[in-house]
Amino acid sequence: MNAHLIEILFGSFFGLLLLGAPITVGLGVAALAAMFYLGDNPIKMVQMAWSSVGSFPLMALPSFILAGALMEAAGLSRRLINVAESLAGPFTGGLSAATIVACLFFGAISGSGPATTAAVGMLMIPAMARAGYGKGYAASVTAASGGLGIIIPPSIPMVIFGISAMGMMPPPEAVETYGQFQSVSISKLFIAGFLPGVVMATCLLTMNYIRCRMRGFYGSAEPLSLSKFVKACYHGFWALLAPLVILGGIYAGLFTPTEAAIVAIFYTLFVGAVIYRELDLGEIVKALEATTWLSGRVLLVLFTATIFGRILVENDIPSVIAGGVLNLTTNIYAIWAMVIMLLLIVGMFMETLAAIMILVPVMLPVAYMVGIDPVHFGIVMICTLSVGFQTPPLGENLFIASGISGVSIERISLRAMPFALASTIAIFVIACFPQIALWLPRIMGY
Repeated sequence: MNAHLIEILFGSFFGLLLLGAPITVGLGVAALAAMFYLGDNPIKMVQMAWSSVGSFPLMALPSFILAGALMEAAGLSRRLINVAESLAGPFTGGLSAATIVACLFFGAISGSGPATTAAVGMLMIPAMARAGYGKGYAASVTAASGGLGIIIPPSIPMVIFGISAMGMMPPPEAVETYGQFQSVSISKLFIAGFLPGVVMATCLLTMNYIRCRMRGFYGSAEPLSLSKFVKACYHGFWALLAPLVILGGIYAGLFTPTEAAIVAIFYTLFVGAVIYRELDLGEIVKALEATTWLSGRVLLVLFTATIFGRILVENDIPSVIAGGVLNLTTNIYAIWAMVIMLLLIVGMFMETLAAIMILVPVMLPVAYMVGIDPVHFGIVMICTLSVGFQTPPLGENLFIASGISGVSIERISLRAMPFALASTIAIFVIACFPQIALWLPRIMGY
C-alpha cells in the first residue's frame, strides 16, 4: 500500500509541476488524490489546513515580513548599507566585499533573500558600476550574498522549519542508539544560525577577493577613513540598534521570536516616524500591502504542504524512505553528501519555504537515524537551500539583480557560479563540524 501511495503522492505532484501548475496546486491535488485512494473524507483537508495556521509561532511570519518592509520604507536599510560601504576603502574588491557585509547586516532585519538582494542591490550595484566593476559581476555578487538573508537570524525559513519539525519525534531506535535528541525551537534555530551565517559570508568574501584580484578590481583611491565610518555609524545608530533589540531580546530570553517580531514593528514605526521622519502613512500602507501579498502566498503553500506532509507521516512513508537510504549507506558523511546534493538540486527548481515544508517530514527521520541533531540539520538545510536563490532556473535573486543592473540572467548566472561553489564548500564545513551551529545555543543554555 505504501508503494502505491508514494507513487500517487509524488507522481501527481511532479506530474503537475511538469505541466506548469503552481506548487500550491500540485501539493493540494496530490494530497487530494492520496486521500481518495485511502478512502478518507476530503473535509479532513480543511481541518488539517485550519490547524496548520493555528500555531502561535506562525504569527512571527507576517510580523517579520512587515517589520522588514517597514525598515526599508523608514530608511533603516539604507543607513545599514552606508555603514558597510564606509568600510570599503582601497582594499582589493572592497566595494563588493562591502556589499556582502551589507547583506549580512540587512539579513539581520529582513529574514528574506529576495528582500535583501533588492534593498542592497538598489544602492550597491550602481555604486560598483560607477567604481569600475563590471555590471555583471556587481549583479552576481549581490545575488549570491542576498542568500545570507535567510541564514542570519531572524529568518523566515527558520520559522517554517521550526514549525515543521516541532511535532516530529525521533524514532525509538534512534534514541536508543544515540540518546535523547535536543528539542527544536525557533529561538534555538535563530541562535544556531549566527555562526554558520558568518562562515558562509567568510567563504563569499574569500571568493570575492580571489576574483577581484584576478579581474583587477583594486578598490577606491581614497584611504579607509575612520571619520567616515564613525559618521556613518552615527547617522545609522538607530538602524544598527534594530538587530540588537530584536536578537538581543530573544537571546536574553526577554521575549519569544513571535513577540520579537511585534517589538521590531513598533520599534521601526517609532524610529521611522519620530526620529528619521521618513515613514508616512502612504509608506505604511505599501508595507502592509506587500506583507499581505507575501504572507498570503506563503500561507497557501503552508496549507497544502501541511496536508501533504501529514499524509506522509500518518502512513509511515518517511520511515520507508529513511530505511531505503540507510540500506545504501550508514556513513554519516555519505548521507550528508546525498542530502546536500539533493537540496542543491531542489533549490534550483522549488522555492525555499515549499521545499522545507515538503522535505522536513521525509528527511528529518533519516537525520535522526544516523544521529544528526535536528537543529544542526535545520541550519544545514536552510544554508543549502539559500544557494537556490542564485542558481537558475528559479533563482529569485538573479531576476532581482538582473532587473536592477539591466544585465541578462544568463550572464549573471555564469558569474554567480563561483560564489555558489564557495557557498557549497561552506555548507560541507558546517555539516561536518556540528559545533559551528550548536556551540552558541549550548553556551547560552538552550
